[in-house]
Amino acid sequence: MSLAMVLEPETRTVTHGRGAERDVELVEALRQREPTAAEDLVATYGERAYRLATSITGDGQDAEEVVQDACWSVVRKIDTFRGDSAFGSWFYRIVANGAYGKLRRRQGRRRELSLDEVLPFFDEQGHHAMPVADWSARVDDPAVQSELREALTSAIGELPDLYRTVLVLRDVEGLPNLEIARSLGLSVAVVKTRVHRARLFLRKRLGAALMSDALTAA
Repeated sequence: MSLAMVLEPETRTVTHGRGAERDVELVEALRQREPTAAEDLVATYGERAYRLATSITGDGQDAEEVVQDACWSVVRKIDTFRGDSAFGSWFYRIVANGAYGKLRRRQGRRRELSLDEVLPFFDEQGHHAMPVADWSARVDDPAVQSELREALTSAIGELPDLYRTVLVLRDVEGLPNLEIARSLGLSVAVVKTRVHRARLFLRKRLGAALMSDALTAA
């Protein structure tokens, strides 16, 4: 089961073909200054942009301001979009830059995720220092979906913004690594590393949470 399905069970996937076609129409409408173009931009990308901004800033109000500024920037600067990358990538980069700007003004939240935080603990003999539960069989159990969603949301909130952002774009929004790299101004290798470490972090946190619940139930 994917992270997107756990966090947002109602999410429906839009094919890349339809998305590309939709973006061509949206860009043309923005360039022609059509009256409803800005509303169409918000309707198409507003929710995703808000999730991205929230994943970076960790603050709903800041995220709203970031998205509003990004949409206004796109409306004003649409003629600078050259089509070298997907329109969505270009827009997400504007959102990400704005969100990181907010974050820098607040200071002190950017940090790297060490391997000690994402890998299990081992003793001197190389054995797991803590009990390791095989919780994978419980993931598809409807009875634990609410619990699972709460644990995942909490764990995602604990991630440093650098890792939370790429995880949301990759596993919730479903963007490919190359598009994420272009959106955030990173190399594909860095994106892959951060996504991998973020997933390990979530797995470790989720395992600990479900192990705690299992012990409590016992």
